[in-house]
Formats: sequence, structure tokens, C-alpha cells
Amino acid sequence: MSIESSENSHLKRARTIASFQFGRGAGEALFPDECTFKLSSTKRIRYVMLNKERLATVRAGDGRLTLSREGAKRLYSFLDAPSCRVTVLTEIEEFIIKGKNAMAKHVISADPGIRSGDEVLVCNEEGQFLGTGSAILCGKEMAAFNYGVAVQIRKGN
Repeated sequence: MSIESSENSHLKRARTIASFQFGRGAGEALFPDECTFKLSSTKRIRYVMLNKERLATVRAGDGRLTLSREGAKRLYSFLDAPSCRVTVLTEIEEFIIKGKNAMAKHVISADPGIRSGDEVLVCNEEGQFLGTGSAILCGKEMAAFNYGVAVQIRKGN
């Protein structure tokens, strides 16, 4: 297999994972043709890169994607609200930007399709992107609960 066809198969696989995880078309929006890949020692995709900047990591445990700040911004631009979004009070946006966790009592709304463990996009009341992280609660619980961590923030804006 040539290097070029190998890169194409990696791109196709990464796009398929993204479209499965975030919805139809997300793979193409998240990963342009110019993407390169860093592989694990077992020759599986580990990092998806664009211009030497990481867009996403493929988790070894479950094969799902975690997003970098740049990857999350690309996905945020593609997805219509409320898909994969958790909206928090504007007054706590500085904490989110610094990478602090989003607490359930600060959540205004959340995509009801979010499940615990999903990669989510956090935004303020005006809809501005603040950061990305992993959902601790499902979307309905985030909106209903008044205590506990809702989203473990990985990267702030």
C-alpha cells in the first residue's frame, strides 16, 4: 500500500468516526483533505493533524474522538445549535475559558441527545464558543440537576 493511499484510508476512517460521533457531514467539516496522521505503535490513528496542529485524538479505549481547541472550533462552526452543545451562564465563562469544569447549577440548556462520556462543546448564553470537554451527566440531567460536575472541561477557548 502506498503512502498516499494509506493517508486516504486514514482520512476516510477519521471522517467516518467523526460523522458517527457528531452527525452526518461532521467528518468532512472537521478533517479537510490536507490532514496528516500520527500513528500509534500498532499503526492505528492516534492524532489527526492539520498544519502541525492537532485537531483530534482517537482514544485507544473506545475509538472515539477527543477534540483540541481548534478541532472543537471547527465542529462548532459546522454544527447547528443545540447539537453537542452545553450552554452555561455567561457570568462563569471566564472559569470555562481557564479550563475549570462546568457545574450543573450553571447549565442553562444542553442538547438532550448528549450522553455521559460524549465530547461536548460549551458556549455562553450568547452562543459564543467557550471550550470543549467530556460530559459527566447526560443532557437532560445537566439541565435538571443543581449540583455536581456537568462537563469536565478539557480545553478552554
